[in-house]
Amino acid sequence: MTKTDTCPPRSAITFRTSTDADIPFQRYVYGTTREMEMRMVPWSDQQKVEFLDMQFRAQKTHYEDAYPTCQFLVIELEGKPIGRLFIDRLEDEIRLTDIALLPEYRARGIGRMLIEEILAEGQETGKKVTIYVEHNNPARHLYDRLNFTHVDTNGVYHLMEWKPSPSA
Repeated sequence: MTKTDTCPPRSAITFRTSTDADIPFQRYVYGTTREMEMRMVPWSDQQKVEFLDMQFRAQKTHYEDAYPTCQFLVIELEGKPIGRLFIDRLEDEIRLTDIALLPEYRARGIGRMLIEEILAEGQETGKKVTIYVEHNNPARHLYDRLNFTHVDTNGVYHLMEWKPSPSA
């Protein structure tokens, strides 16, 4: 799949539970989400790698500790890992803890398709869907288009929330 390709059919996308063998892939995906930021700092390549390794480990530990019921999933396209989806289905909400695709799979409609599926689940179950998004994250515009609203700010993160429509 190249940047000019359209969104693949939903049937080509699967999820599987992340394992320890996926940690290098998860670290790589994480690093790609910080590329723009890393271009702006005057560090050596080695310093950037060390910083991203430290940040990835901190994020991984935080997610595992703060979200003990979270599903840590690898997104696959025709059996090839292309991203990650961390989702926590709680009693009164569905928390999108993290969703990220490799750069070559972004802006193809895949993320939107997967999030719309989660919103449909929220509508069906009557649960709100929440996600923390960095202010400068380009995906924030997608959440705006999908009718998420900003409800709180926690440092550089904005808590965004989508609520199901009332039943007719």
